[in-house]
Amino acid sequence: MKKNTREKIVDTALDLFNNKGLSQITLRTIAKEMGISQGNLNYHYKKRDDIIEALYYRLVADMDESVAKIEQAEIGVQLVYDISAAIMENSYKYRFFLLDFAQIMRNNKKINAHYKKLSKMREEQLLGLMNMMIQAGLIRPEILPNEYSYLYKRNEVFGNFWIGSVEIEKSRIVKKTMLEYLEITIQSIYPYLTDKGVAQYESLKR
Repeated sequence: MKKNTREKIVDTALDLFNNKGLSQITLRTIAKEMGISQGNLNYHYKKRDDIIEALYYRLVADMDESVAKIEQAEIGVQLVYDISAAIMENSYKYRFFLLDFAQIMRNNKKINAHYKKLSKMREEQLLGLMNMMIQAGLIRPEILPNEYSYLYKRNEVFGNFWIGSVEIEKSRIVKKTMLEYLEITIQSIYPYLTDKGVAQYESLKR
């Protein structure tokens, strides 16, 4: 299906933001890359923040769609791995957002407010998954207070900043790097697994 001008603007901005960094890209830069006037671009998006918001909500929608497809699978360690992989792949697709995460959250109150609500919802979803895995005998019950809430928080921090870590350590992200960081993510649940859970972990289809 042919894309309209608004979609083309967002696609072009995503490519520029990802490859050159948020600080280097203005509305004029995007218009020039597209071969249109800035006035034409301003007709669709008056501010750069409007484009960033459009990309943010597209990222959220892509995440939801990816996870919804996977959640039909059987509860288990493979499901956790597949969800983690989908989140990481979408994070890479919109990597500028994570590279400039703190700046965007500081400057855009609308995204900030939505993200905080989304984060709380994601935590509830994870805790629901953990409870189902406890019932299935795959992970142990909590020993420490808020143990699985804190596991979510650690993974959230890692998820929001892993791309920045790659930029510092390795300069660029390749498939091997993504697999390495995905392994770091999935290993975080290992200490909580029962013998049954460990057996599933060892048979993961990576």
